Amino acid sequence: MNAVEDNAWSRAFRDLAAGLPRPEAILAISAHWHVAGTFATSNERPPTIHDFGGFPDELHRVQYPAPGSPALARRAVGLVGDSRASLREDWGLDHGTWSVLVHLSPGADVPVVQLSIDARLPPAGHLAIGRALSPLRDEGVLLLASGNVVHNLGHAFAAARRGEGGTPGWARDFDEGIAAALVGRDEAFLAGAISSDAGRLAHPTPDHYLPLLYAVGAATADDQVRFPITGFDMGSLSMRSVLLGGRHDGT
Repeated sequence: MNAVEDNAWSRAFRDLAAGLPRPEAILAISAHWHVAGTFATSNERPPTIHDFGGFPDELHRVQYPAPGSPALARRAVGLVGDSRASLREDWGLDHGTWSVLVHLSPGADVPVVQLSIDARLPPAGHLAIGRALSPLRDEGVLLLASGNVVHNLGHAFAAARRGEGGTPGWARDFDEGIAAALVGRDEAFLAGAISSDAGRLAHPTPDHYLPLLYAVGAATADDQVRFPITGFDMGSLSMRSVLLGGRHDGT
């Protein structure tokens, strides 16, 4: 609903957009394309996918008509390796991508390619794909990793039914632990986090955590680590945004 509502999160996304340079293209890694394989959308005009139910018609009517970029899709597949990745035209931009981009790039005039998350890979495999994609950053491509640092919808809905407010300690601890590991460049911790007891509570399924590993893998030691948005929605959904980029000298 953040895509269509005027609330603290949508305003924060728009504020974030104001400080970002305009990219040549966007490569989006969304929690909602979690399948057996690594694929890149090669559509000239990727469709807007409404991969959800039970929401108001207003949300289902949203269209994000950004052009695709077959050239970027081919480049991404080439960097990952033709034996490990391939092109697909039977997907488009799902809500993990467009619900953020309606605020970050509201004109829908920057080409967007979506990359799937291979559900068969261990966390280290996702970091490795991020490292392989890192050259795209020097080619003017924004890597957008869309998920949540903490994402336990079951707990969030149950707490809402019980009328409980506030963020539980386990959710806050996991969120802060990931933030500290990002600042400390602790890839081993980040790779193992969702296998811990705390990680399984924060992420009953791994799909919303794994996009972060692509961004971490693509980052360099010179990148600044910033958290332009922090906080929780519905108690146990972390809305922390991580910005990896920009050198310490301000460039």
